[in-house]
Amino acid sequence: MSGGVEGAACTVCELHTVSRFRIEGMDCQDEVQLLERRLGRLPGFEGLSADILNQRLDVTHDAARLPAGGVAEAVNATGMRAWLEHEGPAPADGGAVANRVRLVVLSGAAFAAGLGLEALGAGLIPALVAYAVSIAAGGVQTIRRAWSAARLFSLDMNVLMLVAVCGAVAIGQWSEAAAVIFLFALAQYLETRSMDRARRAIRALVDLAPAEALVRRDGRERSVPAAALVVGDIVIVRPGEKIPIDGRITDGASDINQAPITGEALPVDKQAGDEVFAGTINGHGALVITATRVRHDTTMARIISLVETAQARRAPAQAFVDRFARYYTPSVIAVAAAVAVVPPLAFGRPFGDWFYRALVLLVISCPCALVISTPVSIVSALAGAARRGVLIKGGVYLERAAAVRAVAFDKTGTLTLGRPEVVETVGFDGVEPAEVRHVAASIEARSEHPIARAIIRGAGGDQGALPAGEGFRALPGLGAEATVSGEPVVIGNHRLFEERGLCSPAIDRQLESMGQAGQTAVLVARAGRTLGVIGVADRTRDTAREAVDQLRRAGVEHVVMLTGDNEQTAAAIASHLGITEWRSELLPADKVTAIEDLKRRYGAVAMVGDGVNDAPALAAADIGLAMGAAGTDAALETADVALMSDDLRAVPGFFRLGRATARNIRANVAVALGLKAAFLALAVAGAATLWMAVAADMGASLLVIANGLRLLRPDSRSGG
Repeated sequence: MSGGVEGAACTVCELHTVSRFRIEGMDCQDEVQLLERRLGRLPGFEGLSADILNQRLDVTHDAARLPAGGVAEAVNATGMRAWLEHEGPAPADGGAVANRVRLVVLSGAAFAAGLGLEALGAGLIPALVAYAVSIAAGGVQTIRRAWSAARLFSLDMNVLMLVAVCGAVAIGQWSEAAAVIFLFALAQYLETRSMDRARRAIRALVDLAPAEALVRRDGRERSVPAAALVVGDIVIVRPGEKIPIDGRITDGASDINQAPITGEALPVDKQAGDEVFAGTINGHGALVITATRVRHDTTMARIISLVETAQARRAPAQAFVDRFARYYTPSVIAVAAAVAVVPPLAFGRPFGDWFYRALVLLVISCPCALVISTPVSIVSALAGAARRGVLIKGGVYLERAAAVRAVAFDKTGTLTLGRPEVVETVGFDGVEPAEVRHVAASIEARSEHPIARAIIRGAGGDQGALPAGEGFRALPGLGAEATVSGEPVVIGNHRLFEERGLCSPAIDRQLESMGQAGQTAVLVARAGRTLGVIGVADRTRDTAREAVDQLRRAGVEHVVMLTGDNEQTAAAIASHLGITEWRSELLPADKVTAIEDLKRRYGAVAMVGDGVNDAPALAAADIGLAMGAAGTDAALETADVALMSDDLRAVPGFFRLGRATARNIRANVAVALGLKAAFLALAVAGAATLWMAVAADMGASLLVIANGLRLLRPDSRSGG
């Protein structure tokens, strides 16, 4: 703590803190400005950051002078409700919602009655009474909020709308005034409901993990809050239940639906020793799980935290819109004042006509549709992607994705499985491939080399067994030799067999063929006779070729493979996957150099790797995507985009989503600005009415919300 009072010893300590509040009723930039003015008057207030879509407010304040309770009281005084996020929601006032609906219905009914009375010629007074009832019922919410804003000398939408209604009444346009207030009340209610739908879709992530867990303690099973679980707890999960905590299976086997974490469509078989995640869904078997993380540290909790952090990171388009909106409303109000005063005074035009046009301009001066046009798209895309196993760290990466024309892939562990496998075995002079593998496995049984382990796995399914080799001797850089069943056996590379005089033109041709296919050839000989050759390779992922094709269809023009393998192997893998550009024999630092070169040649570049090993290249790229990040803390924290599963089709899905989001934002901004521009022109020309302006303004807000919510859908155009 630090602080003090001028010319005296410290009497008041300054405790700078940031308190996060949930704000009910904060649906537009107008409310944010109102909160800024109200809180700005409080001693100890230092600043705020608002997230309209999630109704979240971060307030920086001196807790010694302005406690969190004082902030909440000040917010409540504006007509909104505030509570600290970690304390849970304040009790909802269901009666207030019902009253609001009844008032809107009454306003509409009274407005319709006024129109009917006028049409039937019932006289002016009954119609005016009906219109007055409509204005009073529809204006309750508007008047309350306008009064809060006016006390703080803030011209928000409620003040402007009330001025427009009073102005219409003053010039005898009672039906116009009633139409405006009814449409405004109805549109605000519909807009709030639409925003609530967006919030529910986003907050659905939080509800994926169950709140209760069945735990075994002291030999007894009992239900406890999932938040109370500790590392080492034994958790029982019945068939069909959600898994409440990250852990490791100690007993049982089942099929687990991991879609909430990884986005994988098919369940994954799990057994004792396998890791499971909170929020995933158990299949047909009962499981006993040992908790390995506490509730707030689970993979799901980190995903939710990172998504919320991402929502707070403003994308460039959003920053531009916010700057534009800051100047838009004052400019239109100034134009409205000029329209009301200049023509009557300077040119002798009828005051009532031009005053009415000015009122229309006031109605369309609210920038709500424009302000929410970008965040509703960004947040919907972030939440929709997270539900499909793609964790994006901020809207800025969605915007960058739309500009990427080159994607670089690490090979080992990304395009391939990262584990060598026997892919081909050829026996010479009538020797069966199974015998070649068995002889090789018998000599490699004591080796931990990856290729040796691949050969042992490759021999595991063959019938019969040979005795283990004796007198094993490694030949560094060449291979190994031992005695098997009393006969000398040699296993190794082409150079070793050339030195031993065990090669022939036929063997050389077979080795060349395997090399062209990207395989590492392992020769096997017994008693001075070459038995055959085993081709070992790192298999490509089943979805790799499809992902490369989808990337090109998504608009990525250049797909590049980066690998530390030799040129021949790299060429074979690239050819198999349809990749026309590759870089081979690269060290980690060389991959960074390759990324920088690709950026100079193609512009924005994305890098796809399998986590920590590729961290330098991921950081050097404009967008770094980490594969298979579920449960991997480093990958979750370091990558710009974490792909929770190993399905490479998530990569083109991300770029489709980025492009769809960019289109969505452009469409939203175009709708918001286009309608504003059209009605500005119509208002000045005298062709727009007040109720038309209200319908257009709130209609634009509803349109951009509905359009943004489309990005939550898992279709092929927006993220797969």
